[in-house]
Amino acid sequence: MPSDASLEERIRSKAAELGFAACGFARADAAPEAGPGLREWLAEGRHGEMAWMEARADERASPNGLWPEARSIIALGMSYAPATDPLALAGAPSLGRVSVYAQGGDYHKAVKQGLKALGRWLADETGCELKVFVDTAPVMEKPLAAAAGIGWQGKHSNLLSREHGNWLFLGIVMTTLDLTPDGAASDHCGSCSRCMTACPTGAIDAPHRIDARRCISYLTIEHHGPIPVEFRAAIGNRIYGCDDCLAVCPWNRFAEAGRANRAFLPRRELVAPRLADLLALDDGGFRQLFAGSPIKRIGWARMMRNCLIAAGNSGDPGLIAAVGRHLASADPVVAEAATWAASRLPASLDRGLAGDGVGVGTAR
Repeated sequence: MPSDASLEERIRSKAAELGFAACGFARADAAPEAGPGLREWLAEGRHGEMAWMEARADERASPNGLWPEARSIIALGMSYAPATDPLALAGAPSLGRVSVYAQGGDYHKAVKQGLKALGRWLADETGCELKVFVDTAPVMEKPLAAAAGIGWQGKHSNLLSREHGNWLFLGIVMTTLDLTPDGAASDHCGSCSRCMTACPTGAIDAPHRIDARRCISYLTIEHHGPIPVEFRAAIGNRIYGCDDCLAVCPWNRFAEAGRANRAFLPRRELVAPRLADLLALDDGGFRQLFAGSPIKRIGWARMMRNCLIAAGNSGDPGLIAAVGRHLASADPVVAEAATWAASRLPASLDRGLAGDGVGVGTAR
C-alpha cells in the first residue's frame, strides 16, 4: 500500500487482508428510508414471532438511534458462494436440505472476529471510537450495505452484488470518523422476478416485501411452535432454512466459490444428511453434531420437528421406524409433527410401527 494512500484505501486493504470480499463507506444517516419501512413491516405483523425486532425498533431504525455519536458506517461482506447447486437435493426426499449459509462454520463468529480485528487496527491507526455489529444487534445491515455501495437489495430483500451474487455475510462498523462515502449502489434487478416466482410458499408477495410468517427460513428457524399445516408440503425436505429465492438469481453466475471465506466451507456431514440419521439423534447427539454451527441455536426439538415434516413429505417407507420413535415424545410439538408425518407415510406404516409396539395416531 503506497504511503500516500487515503484512509479509505487503507481500510479496504486491511479488510481484504482479514477475509472480507466487499467494503464500502456511508454516512451514518445514509439510509433514512429504512426506519419507516421497518415500522410499516412491523405494524403489518410480518415479523411473526420475532419480537426482538419490535422491542428495539427505534434503535434499529437508524445507526444514530443506536449510537448518537456515529458519523460513518463501514459496511463489509464475507463471501460464502457455494461450489455446487443449492437446489441439487430437491429430488432427494430422504435427505435433508440445509441452507448453504449453515453448512459451514458459524458466520457470527467468523465475521465478528474479522470486524474486531479491523476495529482494533483502525482504533490504533486513528484513535477513533467505533462499534462492530453482526446480525445479533439492532442494526439494519442490508440497507446500510446498499447505502455504502457494496450491493443493492434485490426483490427478495437480500443484498445483491454484481461480483458476489447474493452470497455475502454482512458486518457493520460504526465509527466517529468522517469517512468519504462511496454512494449507494444502483438497482440492477430490472424486470426479473425469478426470486419471487421461486418462493415455495409465496412469502415474497411483492418486490421487496417479505411476509416472514410464510417464509420457510423463518418457519424452520425462528418459529417455535408447530409449523402451520398449510405450509408443510411446500417445505419438502428443507430442514434448516431455504435457498430457493437466492439460488435462482441470475447475478450468481458472477459469484466465484473460490472467493468464499474458508470458514464457510461446507462440512461433509451437513451437505446431504440422511433424515433417518438425524431423527436418531438425542439432545446430546444433536449438540455434538452441530457444535460450531449456527444450526445449534434452534435446539434439538425444532430440528426434530423440521426433520419429521421432511420425513412426512418424503413418502419413504424406510423412515417408518425413525418417525415412530418420536410419536410418544415428551415434547408436544415433536409428537404432533411425528403424528402428522406418520399419517403421510405409506399404508405399510401401521404394520411397521406395530412391530415396534408403537401406536399410530391420525394427523389432521
